[in-house]
Amino acid sequence: MEQYRTRPAPHPQRPPAQRRGPRPAGVPAQSGGAPRPAPVRRMPRPRLTGLGGGLFACTSMVLVAGLCWLLFGSSLFVYGLLFPPVAAATALWVRPADLITAPIGVPIAFAAGVWPISGGSGGFGGQLMGLVSALSLHAGWLYAGTLVAALIAVVRKAVLIGRRRLPRRVA
Repeated sequence: MEQYRTRPAPHPQRPPAQRRGPRPAGVPAQSGGAPRPAPVRRMPRPRLTGLGGGLFACTSMVLVAGLCWLLFGSSLFVYGLLFPPVAAATALWVRPADLITAPIGVPIAFAAGVWPISGGSGGFGGQLMGLVSALSLHAGWLYAGTLVAALIAVVRKAVLIGRRRLPRRVA
């Protein structure tokens, strides 16, 4: 009677010593080998979902608004200046399946963060008028950050599509 394997066969191209995982820096690969160089630090891989990207952007912009309020006296210019980097980080860290959400969530985050420093006075109506005024007067920063997020999302999507089509042309 024939016996079937219960484990997958080892990878045929790698010797068994290399399948154990990475070794600490300075440990030789084989007896008498040279030490491996330390790995280069890179940006973290995109792992945020669409909702996570929106929450990241909103939280970041509220924190930026707090810093602008504390350090710069509620300067909307500084707030707007710090918005495009947050938009870029959001678009870079969103996972590929949710790329379309980055340019949608970023303007919402701008509005959420500008609320505390908009300078409205009085009741709800005064706060709302301060928010609308801040959004209209600083729409350039809003458009710039949204454009940055949209361009990064489009470029990332084009690269993903190009990678998918490349093996089909060769084969």
